[in-house]
Amino acid sequence: MKIQMVDLKAQYHAIEEEIDAKIKEIIHSSHFIIGNNVTEFEKEIAAYYDTKHAIGVASGTDALHLAILACGIGKGDEVITTPFTFIATAEAITYTGARPVFVDIDEKTFNIDVKKIKKAVTKKTKAILPVHLFGLSADMEKIKGLADEYKLKIIEDCAQSFGAEYKGKKTGAIGNAGCFSFFPSKNLGCYGDGGMVIMNDDNMAEKIRMLRNHGQKVRYYHSVIGYNSRLDEIQAGILRVKLKRIDDYNRKRGRNAQLYTEGLKGSGIITPSESEGYYHVFHQYSIRTSKRDSIQNGLTEAGIASAIYYPVPLHLQESYKELGYKKGDFPVSEAAASDIISLPMYPELTAEQIDEVCKTIKELI
Repeated sequence: MKIQMVDLKAQYHAIEEEIDAKIKEIIHSSHFIIGNNVTEFEKEIAAYYDTKHAIGVASGTDALHLAILACGIGKGDEVITTPFTFIATAEAITYTGARPVFVDIDEKTFNIDVKKIKKAVTKKTKAILPVHLFGLSADMEKIKGLADEYKLKIIEDCAQSFGAEYKGKKTGAIGNAGCFSFFPSKNLGCYGDGGMVIMNDDNMAEKIRMLRNHGQKVRYYHSVIGYNSRLDEIQAGILRVKLKRIDDYNRKRGRNAQLYTEGLKGSGIITPSESEGYYHVFHQYSIRTSKRDSIQNGLTEAGIASAIYYPVPLHLQESYKELGYKKGDFPVSEAAASDIISLPMYPELTAEQIDEVCKTIKELI
């Protein structure tokens, strides 16, 4: 049985008529940049997250970059984040001239270890940038406590956590800004690149709206040097169709995660953690095993896809060697990078397919 990591065609076919009609409507309108669908989508996201502002941008990376800039962070500043994430998290910090300062992760959640953040704070620290990895919120109560103590901004990387919650509050709406990616494989994904920043601060919102559109509030009057980072009208239209279904998609991911966890019992596999007060949306279902490579090879032979997310932590990437980190500096991240593997996960995944994946893994072990 062939099983993909993500089956975007299955999702498309379920909503094909509505998607096609929306794309056709936009093409006939001939309005492709910051039109009605972008405006309405921003309103819908702000309502979903109960924030004053939601601003569509060109990608999740841009969402982080512009949010950091709008917080007044730049050259000579430091931003604390995790080394166990996609490089865009750190790139966005670097783009502003600031320095990413890494803190190791918690071995159960894969999120930044809040107990280790305090030691990383210096006079140059301006913000904490937690990543809600794989769809599980970081410990935001403790992060917020540290941010308040040291007067730091919080910029949440929610690229993988659309709809996730921490103690009844959605991720992205807890800090100063929440940054989202709508890359096609995300829980809420478009058919290209797209991103969003949400916040309650009026001044920050005004800055981001200028920065995303060449630094202008009024056309051809440029207050600052900005960027070309606008969410496409077609992508916004597609996302509006999917947003109506996101809670159902996330529930189905949760159901699939439960089936995986049940199916892998007794195998010795370490399955994902979800503590009380957290709502995990399972962008990925990631397991840990010392037999990762042999399991992945066996799954591939059986026609079952899998993925290894982040085999080289950011502090060991060549692009960040000037930061001066070395192997052994963040042992939990390094251990996770060597034994973590993600299994197929999407709402349309069937119980039969999950059972096949679990049986194959148990046979390989």
